[in-house]
Amino acid sequence: MKSIPNHTITKIVTAIQFIEDNLHKKLVLNDIAKYASFSPFHFHRLFLAVTKETVNDFIIRKRLEKSAAFLMHKKQLSITDISEHVGYTNLSSFSRSFKKFYGMSPADFKKESSEKYSKICKTESKNGEIEVTFEQYVCNINNILNWLEMNATTTVKEFSTFELAYVSHQGKIENIINAYNQLIKWATPKGFMNDENLRMMTIYHDSPKISDPSNLRMSACLLLNKPLQKKEGINTKTFTPGKCIISRFEIKPTEFQQAWEANFIWMSENGFQKANKDPFEIYYNNAADHPEGKFIVDFCIPVE
Repeated sequence: MKSIPNHTITKIVTAIQFIEDNLHKKLVLNDIAKYASFSPFHFHRLFLAVTKETVNDFIIRKRLEKSAAFLMHKKQLSITDISEHVGYTNLSSFSRSFKKFYGMSPADFKKESSEKYSKICKTESKNGEIEVTFEQYVCNINNILNWLEMNATTTVKEFSTFELAYVSHQGKIENIINAYNQLIKWATPKGFMNDENLRMMTIYHDSPKISDPSNLRMSACLLLNKPLQKKEGINTKTFTPGKCIISRFEIKPTEFQQAWEANFIWMSENGFQKANKDPFEIYYNNAADHPEGKFIVDFCIPVE
């Protein structure tokens, strides 16, 4: 990654967005490469260098992960409908690919995700430190919702459009700090970090429930007052989340996963369905400046 120019990485990110926006269509290497302004040969080579996956493997994984999200959050859709939504023209082919990837059929996955919730589970590691792992279990919903009520204010509101400068990150969630360091290094000499209304945002493009930690993609973002006139050495985009469930917390980083779980359960229990848009966090402070090391943060889930 360090030997690849930033403008090349930006083009690959653009291609990734094109793929994700068109998973329901037939995706051909030549078309994707042309969209990113590369020859097919160079695009395939650079895509592999940046993402550590071939274009075809990436498309297959994203289709299956998107289908898993549909199975979890769009219970009204049939498995045939879902397979078509993610670009499969043959149900048998979709079912075989899904079972190979997740170890169970789409029908079994849909049933299991209806009966179980993800819980944050703390276990002691070999060195005696507390680690966080995920496990599926039938949880006590009332306890989780009570925790949410005690620790957050939850509302539903329509968000306007955000103009963002961002740095992409792929890998474990905790390593996104590297992307933020890169973003801050760019923003500081331009005076953005001194803005009294400074807001940072993390957008989660993948779910840790259905994606391997090494494949999780996120964007470390800085909210802009207006679009940049020039790219100025950074990625930019317009983000329009629409209607969202928003929970405002003042919590430590170790409580973030619990907060996300509570927010998704609140969504389900109150009859909302997740929209086909990425969830995100908006930060209102730097935890390092908080006397208890806490973030003041909104956890936001776009809903229909």
